[in-house]
Amino acid sequence: MVVNLHDWIDELCDALDLEDVEVDEGLLADLTRVAAKNVEHLAAPVTAYLLGVAAGAQDAKPQQVEELAARAQALAEGWDRPAGAVDAEEVDVEVPDELPAGLVDEPVGEDDEVPTDEPADTLAQDRV
Repeated sequence: MVVNLHDWIDELCDALDLEDVEVDEGLLADLTRVAAKNVEHLAAPVTAYLLGVAAGAQDAKPQQVEELAARAQALAEGWDRPAGAVDAEEVDVEVPDELPAGLVDEPVGEDDEVPTDEPADTLAQDRV
């Protein structure tokens, strides 16, 4: 049995006790497609859900929903963090209270020798 999207929306609205709800399927399809592509797959339903929450909280009219969706889509289009990337704020790096003995607090200059495991004659060849 094939059910079209409009039938699904009507049945879902009945199940959720929603009346007089306008659903812009094209707007949601575009928004969720961009969120899934630019952020990650699960961003699509989360974005649609949060758009609905925002629209409900603001008692938004259709034009306002379009504006909210445009803001969400602009955010998704400009998203530059790959899926699975960890936010720098979430990384818990232990920083020692003191530097280990032997470390120099000054930056190394161009003429300063840098300790290395390579033999001295190999380094001299590199400079020729």
